[in-house]
Amino acid sequence: MSIGYPCITVGVADTKQKTCRKASATEEHLSSLIEHNLTALKHIIEFNGHHQIRLFRISSDIIPFASDKEVNTLNWSEQFFDQFQELGQLISQYKMRVSMHPGQYTVLNSPDEDVVKRAIADLEYHTLFLDSLGVDSSSKLILHVGGVYGDKGSAMDRFVEVYNSLSENIKDRLVIENDDRSYTIEEVLTISERTGAPAVYDNLHNAINSSDDSKSDAHWIKKAKQTWKTRDGRQKTHYSQQQMNNRTGSHSKFIAIDEFMKYYSEVEELDIDIMLEVKDKNLSAVKCVLATTKNGDIKDLYDEWNRYKYVVLERSQDIYESIQSLLQNQSSYPVIPFYRLIEAALDEEPTSTTGTNAANQVWGYIENSATEKEQDKYRKLVQEVKNEESTLKKLKTYLKKLIKKYDQQDILDSLYFEF
Repeated sequence: MSIGYPCITVGVADTKQKTCRKASATEEHLSSLIEHNLTALKHIIEFNGHHQIRLFRISSDIIPFASDKEVNTLNWSEQFFDQFQELGQLISQYKMRVSMHPGQYTVLNSPDEDVVKRAIADLEYHTLFLDSLGVDSSSKLILHVGGVYGDKGSAMDRFVEVYNSLSENIKDRLVIENDDRSYTIEEVLTISERTGAPAVYDNLHNAINSSDDSKSDAHWIKKAKQTWKTRDGRQKTHYSQQQMNNRTGSHSKFIAIDEFMKYYSEVEELDIDIMLEVKDKNLSAVKCVLATTKNGDIKDLYDEWNRYKYVVLERSQDIYESIQSLLQNQSSYPVIPFYRLIEAALDEEPTSTTGTNAANQVWGYIENSATEKEQDKYRKLVQEVKNEESTLKKLKTYLKKLIKKYDQQDILDSLYFEF
């Protein structure tokens, strides 16, 4: 079983991708952006590999305007052949499985022929990208069925018809997923039976748009498993949690460890890959990997603590001290209690007192290096926060500027400035 996350990272240097407006999409500019984005992907893959994350979804935007041949005229697959080769080798080295997920406008069952043509062009782009990496057919393209258009039966028929017209290269990679509005997992399984496309089960979508509330996640995963062939690789599923007090279907800020471990205990024996769809991306992926690791090493929790500790201190001195105490036993691996405490802190908002306390701890790294003028400005901002005359965000922005200036990489590598 592998656990992964989609598209972007939180708190990982040199992984931000870039795009541009159509008006500035010259060949030179696009070439620069693609080179940058492929390099950023390399850094993501290296981060994932070092953290035992074996599942990753690559952003569809990595090649800007790739499916619009009038805008992007580059032969990018050949132009960046060496970078693709290097990326493919890294993916193989780390035994990583990658995927892509064309967006909401890639609709195969639209009654509008132009929409379908654009959708097929988009699938051709995604397929070429994965082919360029040299990854096998277990690296998938995930797609929703599409719209209903007033007649679901006809819409499903159109999907099957268009699917059958696709090239074998696309069909080798394409998998279909249940969604939270139109197509239930049962309907997706019906389409899967008619097309041969494997079905991806999404637990939150099913909770919102279910065909049978009495059936468990494990039930539907077992049903979907029958659609996966050997060449498709291990069965892939999507897992997410509902964000409280937000719109229905909104992904949570982080994966709550107790809820995830309950799910994991139900599916552990089913030999599946789990893609986490969550707002904090790699942070929750690392959490879930460590929580499900057999014979874990407390060193990994110390590494995590070094990244989180000022985020926690910024919210709660008591939780900070509880975690420090929890990690004192060198022979233990208290991964679940550790993340429960992290989550409890993240559920709190910083106050002027807790916020300035954490800022002062970080300030200690550079206090002796800062100029007198910088010291005066910092103290002034702290007092303004305490007096509620300024915001903690403004204080941290200035503090980050100084941390960068005085090259305190340990703090920059932490999550303190990400929250």
